[in-house]
Amino acid sequence: MAQKTVLIVYAHQSGGSFNSAAKDVAVETLRQQGYKVVVSDLYAMNFRASATMEDITGEVKNPEHFKYGEETMHAWKEGRLSDDIIAEQRKVEAAELVIFQFPMYWFSVPAIMKGWIDRVLSQGFAFSLQKMYSNGIFKDKKAMLSFSTGSMQTMYRPDGLNGDINVTLWPLQNGVLHFCGFQVLAPQVFWCPGHSPPANRTAMLDGWRARLKTLLVERPLTFAPSEMFDLTFPGGFVLRPEVRKEQSTRPHGITTGHHLGKPLPPDNQLKADDPSP
Repeated sequence: MAQKTVLIVYAHQSGGSFNSAAKDVAVETLRQQGYKVVVSDLYAMNFRASATMEDITGEVKNPEHFKYGEETMHAWKEGRLSDDIIAEQRKVEAAELVIFQFPMYWFSVPAIMKGWIDRVLSQGFAFSLQKMYSNGIFKDKKAMLSFSTGSMQTMYRPDGLNGDINVTLWPLQNGVLHFCGFQVLAPQVFWCPGHSPPANRTAMLDGWRARLKTLLVERPLTFAPSEMFDLTFPGGFVLRPEVRKEQSTRPHGITTGHHLGKPLPPDNQLKADDPSP
């Protein structure tokens, strides 16, 4: 049986950080299970965050009105993306699972990791108008977020100062990972390690180590299947009438984003649905 590969896209400036420790735990535990683990240490690589014309070798199609998405799609088809992008895309192609390890910055990923997303998950390679969401290019791969917060867990509740963490995670987990077709595993959230005593930080890492031992067989999070929508421009890419009618009697919305004006489904972006009736 071929060795399975896990890619860790890692963004922290310090080898002494909690995120570095979480990355190291993942590398060690997964390798002990026989996985090949590849780490893209973005700061160590000095990975360029800006998506520019420099990402394309040779001439662009329309230099007067440069459109990054269209130009990089053509360049990907023709093998003319820059070497650093091609190297990362090959890592993604080889991986069964991609883990994004980072400290949460401004309710999102650090700029260097956002640059990786912008540049590496290019049109054609990672998505197209025909292949997105549950019909996406990476539907046979898994991905997940593993991150630390600067705020305590209660601050990310629906009644907390920062608001519902499910809403915070929706753009990343649905708008990036699920959009590219990934099966999205529940996030590993390390709540406020910077203000936690050493014993708590150790317990967080021990919990991560235990989870990693069965990570690749976990059930993914639930998202609305593409088949629920009218995937045409005349139809507006909205819920089909029969689906909307079916959902009308349910107490919660379909997902955090497709809430239909109802209460959000509990922990939709934090936990996989319980398959038991």
